[in-house]
Amino acid sequence: MREHAGMLLWALLVGLSFPVVGWLDALPPLLLTALRFAIACAGLWWLARRSADFWPRWRTLPLYGLMGLCLAGFFSAMFQAAQHTTAVSMATLYVTVPLLAYAAGLMLGVERRRWRMPAILLLGACGALLLALAEAVVQGGALQLGRGEAVFFLGCVASALYPVISKWGLARELLAPSAAVRTFWSLAMGGVLIGALGLVLEPVDALLDMRGRDALVLVYLGLGSSALTFWLMQHATGRLTPGAVTAYSYLVPFVSMLLLFFREPGRIDWIWLPGSALVVLAIALLASGRAEQ
Repeated sequence: MREHAGMLLWALLVGLSFPVVGWLDALPPLLLTALRFAIACAGLWWLARRSADFWPRWRTLPLYGLMGLCLAGFFSAMFQAAQHTTAVSMATLYVTVPLLAYAAGLMLGVERRRWRMPAILLLGACGALLLALAEAVVQGGALQLGRGEAVFFLGCVASALYPVISKWGLARELLAPSAAVRTFWSLAMGGVLIGALGLVLEPVDALLDMRGRDALVLVYLGLGSSALTFWLMQHATGRLTPGAVTAYSYLVPFVSMLLLFFREPGRIDWIWLPGSALVVLAIALLASGRAEQ
């Protein structure tokens, strides 16, 4: 239950981070993400370095690099797709991540072939999709299919593979047993890759426009929304399957909905109920252990 409670906290932190990101001024997104990951690594250093296996073995570096590539792939795809698609389309496509993680986990032998897990994931996916459609109706926007959606879907595949690769490496004792160590090195590798891409695609001097408020927001995102969230995910990956871990992403639009109600109570409407009910039911079934039966 501690792992499930941790993932509930993960969903809350991720859901709260979206409006905070909006406080940042127009700055290079890839370079900002690299700085965000660097801050996260700095915050994790004091915890990770205490582990006896902090320094990875040479043969494990490619695996950490692959995990970092998943992080870099997702964030790069998200920033690139944001220029060509709508938030509603991206939210809809992100619903596929738990199902993709479950399918990849089956192929790599880190998921169990039981019917309840895919049924619960489909239930949560339907709920999250209904919430995305409700947001489209309330906030405006439209679902579409084009180049931006194709790029973001590739990013969703990369996001789904992150916990699968972590679980596979743990099962074969290739990765450190410490969640802090695994989080540190995957973020470090991902930050290097995203930073290298940002140096090629974005103007570095644009970072000079960063104000004090931007720096404070970036520190918060690095420590609270990167270091802590990825540590919670890695901690849960040690005990839960990739499908179960990623299923908590269905709660993110639910948290966003609650934030909308808090800011604008007049937006409360029955249109949000079906999706909310399905998401809550799916998470309740998951936390109760029904997915393992």
